[in-house]
Amino acid sequence: MEALYLLVPLSVILVALALRIFFGAADSGQFEDLEGPALRILRDDDRGQSRH
Repeated sequence: MEALYLLVPLSVILVALALRIFFGAADSGQFEDLEGPALRILRDDDRGQSRH
C-alpha cells in the first residue's frame, strides 16, 4: 500500500510530461506535413553523388 503513495504521483507526473512534450511538438509544427517526407524518400535523387 505504501508503494502507491510513490507510484501514483510519479505516474501523474510522467503523463503530464508526455502531454507537454506532445503538445509542444504539435504547436511547433512537427506534425504539419505528414506526406512530404514519405514521398521524398521515394524520389531517386542522385545529385552530388559520384558513381564508381
